[in-house]
Amino acid sequence: MIRRLINLYWKYFRSHIAYARHLGVVVGNNCSISIRDWSTEPYLIKIGNNVDIAQDVKIHTHGGGRVIRRTIPDFDSFGKVIVEDWAYIGSGAIILPGVTIGEGSLVAAGSVVTKSIPPHIVVGGNPAKFLCTIDEFIARNMQFNTRSKGLSVSEKKQMLMKLDDRFFIKKSELSII
Repeated sequence: MIRRLINLYWKYFRSHIAYARHLGVVVGNNCSISIRDWSTEPYLIKIGNNVDIAQDVKIHTHGGGRVIRRTIPDFDSFGKVIVEDWAYIGSGAIILPGVTIGEGSLVAAGSVVTKSIPPHIVVGGNPAKFLCTIDEFIARNMQFNTRSKGLSVSEKKQMLMKLDDRFFIKKSELSII
């Protein structure tokens, strides 16, 4: 009972990063982590410096054991997950056991990452596939750069509400052919 109360304290009254470290996740410096639900083996997860992990990301370090235990009762398998420096993992992404997210790579929201990601690329989809390099991503998106980083919430709102529509990202229509 005391242990459960202590865990609740860490989970809900400490920062996301402090909670992750309490569980054994190795977390570098200057990270932004928006999740509190970690794998059952959080000590197998290593996160580098300047990493962003958005909300609803799931990181798994094991899987599939129960199905195999029908024939091999003591079966268990695990994979370490490594997120290298300057990586970004978008909201709702799922990272599977044994995956390394390369330095400076971007995982698009909702992606299912089944293989390790090389450095400096953008991946997305289910399963996640190569979309472009980071340099290509920057080139495509520079026209939408509002330079609002560092503004207060009210300053940013005021600036965005006055901004012309051409400065907002607009996705093309899905092709049905």
